[in-house]
Amino acid sequence: MKKGIHPENYRLVVFKDMSNDNMILTRSCATTKETVVYTDGNEYPVVKLEISNTSHPFFTGKLKLVDTAGRVDKFMNKYKRHFDNKK
Repeated sequence: MKKGIHPENYRLVVFKDMSNDNMILTRSCATTKETVVYTDGNEYPVVKLEISNTSHPFFTGKLKLVDTAGRVDKFMNKYKRHFDNKK
């Protein structure tokens, strides 16, 4: 392998899913200023995630449809004539 291309600060880091508080301990060189106490009782740097495999609808099988301001209804009304012609 080439020398000098790998990161020097490779260490244990906790990735925390903020939607369900699931934590994963793995090795990473991600920079972070915060720390968290992991289930083993040790304190590690933490990287906060908005979504992970434990909360993503594709992996959980729970599809969530978020309809803000009736966007689906607006779309259906706009293209209603097109859908009726297809039938």
